Amino acid sequence: METMEELKKRLRKMTIKEIFDHYEGEILGLDHHKRFIKYNKMLKNPFQFFRGSAYLFYYDVSRMPISYHTPEDKPTWIQGDLHFDNFGGLQNEQGEMVFDSNDFDEGYLGSYLYDVYRMTTSIGLYAEQLEYGEEDQEAFIDTYLRAYHHQLEEFVERGGDPSTLLFKKDNTGGPVANTLGNLENREVTEKLNQMTKVEDGERHFKIEGQLERLSEEERQGLEEAWPKYIQSLNENKDSSGDYFAIKDAVKLEGAGTGSIGLMRFFILVEGPGEGHTDDVILEAKEARYPATGHYFSYDDLFQSEEGLHHGRRVIQTQKAMHYLQDPYLGFFSIGDHHFYVRESTAFEEEVDPEQLLDRDSMLATVETMGKVTAKIHARADSDVDASLPHESEVEILKAIGNLDRFVDDLTRMGMFYKHRVEEDFQLFTEWLEEEFQKREE
Repeated sequence: METMEELKKRLRKMTIKEIFDHYEGEILGLDHHKRFIKYNKMLKNPFQFFRGSAYLFYYDVSRMPISYHTPEDKPTWIQGDLHFDNFGGLQNEQGEMVFDSNDFDEGYLGSYLYDVYRMTTSIGLYAEQLEYGEEDQEAFIDTYLRAYHHQLEEFVERGGDPSTLLFKKDNTGGPVANTLGNLENREVTEKLNQMTKVEDGERHFKIEGQLERLSEEERQGLEEAWPKYIQSLNENKDSSGDYFAIKDAVKLEGAGTGSIGLMRFFILVEGPGEGHTDDVILEAKEARYPATGHYFSYDDLFQSEEGLHHGRRVIQTQKAMHYLQDPYLGFFSIGDHHFYVRESTAFEEEVDPEQLLDRDSMLATVETMGKVTAKIHARADSDVDASLPHESEVEILKAIGNLDRFVDDLTRMGMFYKHRVEEDFQLFTEWLEEEFQKREE
């Protein structure tokens, strides 16, 4: 006879199967082979599984009766897929190296709590991979939450300005400051020399790794869509003459765990001056309806005269959360496929896990991540978007209430869901072995 524990595991495995079949199979339309590629990446460890299963996360937590949510009529922009690897060093428009959130594909509007809860779970999972015990994991989550709250108080009570706050080497420390220092030592042309070469006086992409040439039809579609990208740039860029002219383009399909089945173009454009050294590499990535949007609908706040464009949604999120953001942010469509565009540079780097093996270094890093999370939530309201008339930092502090109780509850909840992810990872592994991989073989 099946025990109650066995029954619970069987039912949860069925839930995981149905959620993945529904999302990857029906909503995203991934065929069996593409799902197989994605799932094999997720088999690496529970943290990688967590990264690739945001839809399952929202299925679970959106049904939980959790306190601390802000009112539904006072949403803020949320990053939507906040986890440890979605923070890193990058270069802003003025050439400064800053530490911030990245990857806004799931960006949407909703309660701040979804970002915070997802991040607390992520901290526990990431620290587990670094072989920290649960006492340390809880301490890291505690530090992250208190830093988040403290930074919100800086904005509300001490006059801090989230719209212009930057985290640089001089106001961070530990591995974060080291990461930014490493970026300062890189050359402007490093990515250009890595991905392209000059032959017979013309610069073009190297075809290596998974990069492929475009077909004539794909190149034509990109050329026809390109004026829409230039039009979408909200900066008064001079696109006359050869500036922004496409010199070469290649494609890469589904490189990341969450990007399987999505098209990505790398586009070499003529720079603002003469010669080859100022040429610019742009990355155009296909954007789809976000996992967040299936659980809390704020689509009307994204609508324009042309309807809901997911490339626009992604860059709206980044512009809401970043100060002095990438000046090449824009969007376009090819048929029914939406794309957003950003510069592809060498000035991007995540914190090296090897630098996080020391407890104090880990504490310093999650503290900065807490402050960054507070900044992106506080900035992404009336400070940058007139359609959100409230101040998110004020509403969030109201929702949090007593700090110690909030920290205790969210730490416990983060560890609870961390354990669920670890259990789900085992069930996911069993499901693949029992059903999915057999069909691939």
